[in-house]
Amino acid sequence: MNTLGKDWLTDGLIDYEYKKYVLLAYLQGVKKEFSSICLYPQLSDLIFHYQNLKDLKKNKELLFENFPKEISKADFEKLHLEYKKMIQDDDLLQEMEEIILFALPQIQNVMNEGKEIYEYVEKNIEISPIGITPLNFDEGYFFIQENNKRELQIFEYRLTIFDSADERFRAMKTSFLESVHRNLGITLESIKLDLIRRYRKMPNPATYLVAAQAPIPLEETLLPVAKRLLVRLVSRA
Repeated sequence: MNTLGKDWLTDGLIDYEYKKYVLLAYLQGVKKEFSSICLYPQLSDLIFHYQNLKDLKKNKELLFENFPKEISKADFEKLHLEYKKMIQDDDLLQEMEEIILFALPQIQNVMNEGKEIYEYVEKNIEISPIGITPLNFDEGYFFIQENNKRELQIFEYRLTIFDSADERFRAMKTSFLESVHRNLGITLESIKLDLIRRYRKMPNPATYLVAAQAPIPLEETLLPVAKRLLVRLVSRA
């Protein structure tokens, strides 16, 4: 997969034409993935780079912080390293500002393409509960059905909460359990009952069917989008 380092702007040669080439090559690779409806991790990376450049544009101190550092003196007795910045050139700062001004709209355009694909995928996913609704929605199972296939991918999930500086977020940890081939004698409810019988830690788990109505790559798109939709659904519950 074509990637762009988090410090791509300040790493190596800082030259407008060179950085332009690096960025456009990366974006071309991302667009190729998007053309196959493969969203992740490309879309997350685009959002990270876009936000990082916006922050750097607003705050020159952050620009200085993003420069690589070289060791200027090492005091091994005190186990202390002093660093000095590798930037003192106004022309260099101007070059970087021009790179940022070029990069922001380029990344935004491709990021918008990814968001349109995300919306398309979201519209082609249906989520429905299976069996009796439990009191606890923080852990359970979900079954992924790809484009009306008989094969179901069974996942266990657990919701976690983490704090940022300003607010709390919910995330979903998942683990793949098994694949099940459905036929007339195997219903969604019977699969859930079989899971309860074999995995006794959850006597009445929240269980959902995630059905994709269009061909969507499982690992790169369907699973990460389904997780986000499930977090939203379960949080409301």
